[in-house]
Amino acid sequence: MTVLRQAQQPGAAKQPGAAQQPGAAQQPGAAPQAASSAAAATAAAASSVTTMPLSRAINAGLRASLAGSDRVLLMGEDIGRLGGVFRITEGLQAEFGEQRVIDSPLAESGLVGTAIGLALAGFRPVVEIQFDGFVFPAFDQITSQLAKITNRLEGAVQMPVVIRIPYGGHIGAIEHHQESPEAYFTHTPGLRVVSPSTPNDGYWMIQDAIASADPVIFLEPKSKYWQKGEVDTSARALPLHASRIVRRGTDVTLVGHGAMVTTMLQAAVLAEAEGTSIEVVDLRSLSPVDYGPILESVRRTGRMVYAQEAPGFTSLGSEVAATVMERAFYALEAPVLRVSGFDAPFPPAKLEGVFLPDADRILEAVDRSLAY
Repeated sequence: MTVLRQAQQPGAAKQPGAAQQPGAAQQPGAAPQAASSAAAATAAAASSVTTMPLSRAINAGLRASLAGSDRVLLMGEDIGRLGGVFRITEGLQAEFGEQRVIDSPLAESGLVGTAIGLALAGFRPVVEIQFDGFVFPAFDQITSQLAKITNRLEGAVQMPVVIRIPYGGHIGAIEHHQESPEAYFTHTPGLRVVSPSTPNDGYWMIQDAIASADPVIFLEPKSKYWQKGEVDTSARALPLHASRIVRRGTDVTLVGHGAMVTTMLQAAVLAEAEGTSIEVVDLRSLSPVDYGPILESVRRTGRMVYAQEAPGFTSLGSEVAATVMERAFYALEAPVLRVSGFDAPFPPAKLEGVFLPDADRILEAVDRSLAY
């Protein structure tokens, strides 16, 4: 079984800097042809970067994985002809057929159980859970079977199953449609858990998740499905389980994942106008956690705030905060603070703005940290 505490290095990943440089093969005396080749290479490189929303980026990543292997299958409720509630799989059934992109019954437990059987038969199934709150009927299959089979059989089989879950708030939905269940899965040994915050990460991380030998819970921040960003389809920037500093700063480190990354960046801009320099770290991988960039940042700033949509009690933020205080205690000028949703069921849509952390709540925690 793959050891979860080691960062996965996708075998097919193209390493940063490994791309051929335009004109690198140019020979003396061949200037016209070399110039033409360099121009073509530059144009090709430029065409590999495009702007698209997160939803389209994940769609493109799924298409690349389907095209790359006929063992990849997509399964879910209304993902075929409809293209899913959020249209993430739009057009894929028409392109790859009903045997590769499968409309399933409304039965999450049956979906995951079928995916386990397909993985045992050598396939790489990708299951879409329509909404975050709908994953719980499949919880037993995920935590009791999917997460444990490789260990139970002493590594004799692999479980390359991806469970895609749109999660989080900010869409004004009803009960069971705006949950943040990440802690349930990060608490379960045998599962990898990741969450992209940008279209570029969505494009590459879904492909790396499908290529993984272990089961992956792929949490998609649904409120960011329509947020656009650049996607470089020529080379991935980071391995699947790497965290990343997305904004440099000197006074306080903000750490979070998924949709909260955008909110943290908003808070950093507001703080800058008041003379406070905030560094922002995108966790990306929730299990295993890549602590390197986090600890490096905290040792420079001396302060850290973790922000998340999920309730705070026994949460992912609790674990990260405890680990940072254990491993960077003497660098800290203040205790690690947490900003989270409240320890209550997700409220009706009219109250979600009160429940979910915003930039002001994050900045209030920053002020408390700086006051020590």
